[in-house]
Amino acid sequence: MTIRAISEKVERETLSPFATLSEHSKGRLRPIVECDIRTDFQRDRDRIIHAKSFRRLKHKTQVFLAPAGDHYRTRLTHTMEVSQIARTIARALRLNEDLTEATALAHDLGHTPFGHSGENVLNEICAGGFRHYEQSLRVIDFLENGTGLNLTFEVRDGVLNHAGDHEAETLEGKIIKLADRIAYINHDIDDAVRGGIIQAEAIPKDCTDVLGRTHGDRIDTMIHDIINTSLGKPFVKMSDEIYSAMMNLRSFMFASVYTNNVAKGEDEKAKNVVYMLFDTFMKHPEKLPEDTRENISRFGLEQTVTDYIAGMTDNFAIYKFNELFVPKKWVVN
Repeated sequence: MTIRAISEKVERETLSPFATLSEHSKGRLRPIVECDIRTDFQRDRDRIIHAKSFRRLKHKTQVFLAPAGDHYRTRLTHTMEVSQIARTIARALRLNEDLTEATALAHDLGHTPFGHSGENVLNEICAGGFRHYEQSLRVIDFLENGTGLNLTFEVRDGVLNHAGDHEAETLEGKIIKLADRIAYINHDIDDAVRGGIIQAEAIPKDCTDVLGRTHGDRIDTMIHDIINTSLGKPFVKMSDEIYSAMMNLRSFMFASVYTNNVAKGEDEKAKNVVYMLFDTFMKHPEKLPEDTRENISRFGLEQTVTDYIAGMTDNFAIYKFNELFVPKKWVVN
């Protein structure tokens, strides 16, 4: 019996009847030779961690654009926090932790430079709109390494349905949607307090009375509530009381931080960078890298330009802007 088969046997014998077993995966877009060590979901996790698009997340904005401090979140640290929260919940509910982790690590692979500001610009100017969760699936299916990561259906489904009104098919995928909100609401509060955008005392009392007054207490309350509400059940959700308090806290963050003039003071500049890059590449596709231009015949010009810009880090977007629009010094020999 292979190590993989032993792992699949352990899943059958120990996981909840509501868990997604790796041996029951619906498969991949393209068949591959099975690994004798890793299950399908373990293999997905490893492919994601080694992907260039995953590494680029370390230089993509979470909320605060180009913060001076070392401790502000990036899109990568956000992803790691989502993974930690999601895995804790999955383990307690005896769901598939490997599937949960892989989905968490991949959920923001398609996020733009400059956070949601970059996403909003592309959504305005692209004919079909732009949604980062759909772009994450494009990275998984087509863009990474030119052929995509060829992940399992279950991971792809969880990534595509982690935001908005969408719902994943698996309970593991449903965990990601909750873990994502738990992570960003709480770490954005932490960063906003660190940046002097809000004071901890300004957080609504009706939220702190229910969820807790500290970063750790709030996360602990939400995780415990999901586990206590969902244990042994064919669903994953919060109790009505905790969910309502979390959403009220989210509304407070939108009013006080996500639209705050100080916190978002550089947003217009960032938006202009994305606008001008998009406009320039659409009018002058010859300015795209040669390997990127090869995708035009495959995906069309607009989609190719969108893919190229969405894949940029903040630093690279600014570098390309300077290269294209900022005059270089004339050096006389």
